[in-house]
Amino acid sequence: MRQVLAILLLWTTHSLAEQPVLRFSIAESWSMPLMRTEQEQPVEGILFELMQAIARETGTRAQYHVMARLRLQEALENGDIDVRCYVSSQWLDERPGNYLWSVPLIEQRDLLVGRPGDSNPTTPENLAPQSIGTVLGYTYPTLAPLFNRGRLQREDSRNQLLALQKLKAGRYRHAVSNQLSLQWFNRQHPPEQRLRVVAVLQEQALGCLVRNDPLLPTRRVLKAMMRLKQSGEVERIIERYTDASSPQRLTRGDGD
Repeated sequence: MRQVLAILLLWTTHSLAEQPVLRFSIAESWSMPLMRTEQEQPVEGILFELMQAIARETGTRAQYHVMARLRLQEALENGDIDVRCYVSSQWLDERPGNYLWSVPLIEQRDLLVGRPGDSNPTTPENLAPQSIGTVLGYTYPTLAPLFNRGRLQREDSRNQLLALQKLKAGRYRHAVSNQLSLQWFNRQHPPEQRLRVVAVLQEQALGCLVRNDPLLPTRRVLKAMMRLKQSGEVERIIERYTDASSPQRLTRGDGD
């Protein structure tokens, strides 16, 4: 019996060693429901499950590299990572020439959020001068002109969860959050204590960048992402971390 187990262990180890490695980038600023890390390794979250599904579909072994968000562009340019997910072309100063875009995988809505009972739908231009809760390294095109003119001031936090926690604690009156993070945060509180959507700032489709290298199964990875999207698997992953009863519905016109 021991001999059989030893053979199985050797076979498994050999099989893993033969699998191509896909190096995924992990932004330190990600928090749940996108991802939770322990000791520099992801353990749960939407993007963790997505990356695992990509590796499984392509017969590769996922390797995770946690880094500061501001280092992601440099890592792309240097070829230090093979796949960067949850990214938009609008976030890049310039597109790295040796990477290919996947199909759009996740729709992101950036929201202006207020405290419970203290906020009504409005537009950023109508806000009184104040500090806005933001995330370090994130860009907010809709608010950038107001930041540049000094009408509003950024108050950066290390990640999205901390920005929302500070808002709830009264550190400031408004913060910016993506919809998924807001849903995750609000589901932990009763309805009367949930943060409120004040305005929709931006909506964009996010995908992945895959390094175009003959040593990597690049085309297979891109096709796997398309299958995961078309089969509904991406949506099923998202639904496991969101609660349809939590988000406050607000269309772009509600803030006008």
